[in-house]
Amino acid sequence: MNIYPSASEFLRHRRPERPVLALRPHAAKRAADWFVANFPGRVLYAAKANDAPAILDMLAGAGVRAFDVASLAEIERVARIEDAELYYMNPVKPRGAIARAYREFGVRRFAFDSDDELDKVLQETGGAGDLTLFLRIACPNTHSLIPLEGKYGVSVEDAPALLLRARQCATRLGITFHVGSQAVVPAAFGDALTQVGQLIVSSGVLVDAIDIGGGFPARYPHSDPPGLDCYMDEIVRAADALAVKHSCELLCEPGRALVAESEAVIVRVDARRGNALYINDGAFGSLFDAAFSGFRFPVRCVTPGREVSGTAETDFVLYGPTCDSADYLPGPFVLPDSVGEGDYLEIGQVGAYGRVLANRFNGFGEFDEIVLTDEPMLSMFACPEAAAQRPVRSASL
Repeated sequence: MNIYPSASEFLRHRRPERPVLALRPHAAKRAADWFVANFPGRVLYAAKANDAPAILDMLAGAGVRAFDVASLAEIERVARIEDAELYYMNPVKPRGAIARAYREFGVRRFAFDSDDELDKVLQETGGAGDLTLFLRIACPNTHSLIPLEGKYGVSVEDAPALLLRARQCATRLGITFHVGSQAVVPAAFGDALTQVGQLIVSSGVLVDAIDIGGGFPARYPHSDPPGLDCYMDEIVRAADALAVKHSCELLCEPGRALVAESEAVIVRVDARRGNALYINDGAFGSLFDAAFSGFRFPVRCVTPGREVSGTAETDFVLYGPTCDSADYLPGPFVLPDSVGEGDYLEIGQVGAYGRVLANRFNGFGEFDEIVLTDEPMLSMFACPEAAAQRPVRSASL
């Protein structure tokens, strides 16, 4: 994969017809370094966020050796990493996938949220005596921009019976939850951990691990969350209040926070109509979140010779290349008001979910790929030197 110092420098050599995914693996490494140094437990990477080999390898090299996987396809991609620890955390899994995960890939860690799912795991692993089982509980997603509640998670009322049953057949037993994607209030994690603590006390069942899931935020023009150190402070405070704090491992599953900054997409403007720009990627490509989740990604003009700051700017909306009117990105996206056909734009922060949600609708969805060595447009890790000097957090868990 060719390496360039910036998108503009790449465009001095090429005028690509297809959109270009521009990887910044160093941004993923910086994020991974921060989480490994600051989270008081084991860091898993939620592989669904971005499964590019370069990103997976960079995260593994930075010390993230455990992975939250949700399908056999993800298991196969991650299993090539030497000594990777696989956590099959999808609470509803096909029987054949459970069996293959256990027998072919050595997966021993499974999530469940019902009696039926626990039955499947036990039956398809032959009643194995070496399982780590995580009960997924429901928790409010009121502090997240993309709520994920409703589909998975057992209620607090029904959880004690499942915990007791799983305790009798699991080598290690855990509880897991998810506060929602792009959680913008650190208290979301503290509230959920308090709920878990109350469940442990009321059920009388001791657990060996608590997986607080993902939801850690990235920075976008529409969302400027507190620093991640505020989240760690809240997690340490709530974890220290747990009755099992001396005997329980804490885990997390960041996806977006680890990789959002690690990829941008370079697109071409194919038409301008008023304040609407028609570009060659969109809602059915790497910009799904901009169309369907209300995200505003940072954007800049990177046409060589036209990447000038300080000029008059305009709020634009974007349309993708397909014939579907849903291929609409409302933004607004702030760009020089001189932008028009033939210009190239860099749209940042698409490292989380952009690549993996792209499809082939209308024959689009193919990308060129390059590596960039400059910095992303926005960052939660803007001071890497300071982050590297932070002391490793300690918690009782």
